[in-house]
Amino acid sequence: MTTIASLAQLEALYQPAPVAASTVKVARAMTPDYRLLIEASPFVALATIGPEGVDCSPRGDRPGFVRIHDEKTLMMPDRRGNNRIDSLRNIVRDPRCAFLFLIPGSGTTLRVNGRAHLSIDPDLLASFAVDDKAPRSVIVLAIDELYFQCARAIIRSELWNPERHVDPATLPTPGQMLAAMTQNQVGGEAYDQAWPERAKQTMW
Repeated sequence: MTTIASLAQLEALYQPAPVAASTVKVARAMTPDYRLLIEASPFVALATIGPEGVDCSPRGDRPGFVRIHDEKTLMMPDRRGNNRIDSLRNIVRDPRCAFLFLIPGSGTTLRVNGRAHLSIDPDLLASFAVDDKAPRSVIVLAIDELYFQCARAIIRSELWNPERHVDPATLPTPGQMLAAMTQNQVGGEAYDQAWPERAKQTMW
C-alpha cells in the first residue's frame, strides 16, 4: 500500500489549491447566516478527543436545540442516553471539540470547531428542561471557527431522498446485535419489543 507521508505530498496531490469560496467562508464568531443554520438544525454529530482516541456521537433534539449564547459561545444540553459518557469523558480531559450540524432537506451543513467544557449550573440546566426534565449537564463550546460545507456529500449520498431509504427489516436490530455479541445473554427479541416504550419513557 502506498501512503502519503508528508504534507508536501498531500498538497501536491490535491491541486489546484482551494478557491476563495472555500476559505473566505470561515468565521471566528457567529454570523447572521450561520445563526439561521444552527436554529434550523435538529441533529449534530459531536466529535471529541481523549487519551483513548477520538469519538463521534450523534446528538438530536428539537430544531434549534443548540443554543447560541453569544457570538462566540454555543450551548448543547446532554439529553438522556446510555450513560457511557464517552464524549463527556473526553471533554473533561481534552477540551477540543467539533459540532457538525445537519438540516433535513438541505444539502448545506455547518461545521463548528472550538473548545468545550461541561456546566452543571442549576439555573442553566433548568433553562434547558423539557417536560420538567432538565439535562444533567450542558456542553458549552467556545467557538474557534465555523463555516458551512458544500452539498456534495449530501448530494452523492442522496441522504434526504426517500427512495433511497433503507428498509429497517433488512438490517440487524439492536436486540439481535446485542445477542450476537453476548451469546444471547443480553438483548434478543424481548429487548427489541420493549425498546419503543422504554425510549418513550426516557426520551428526556
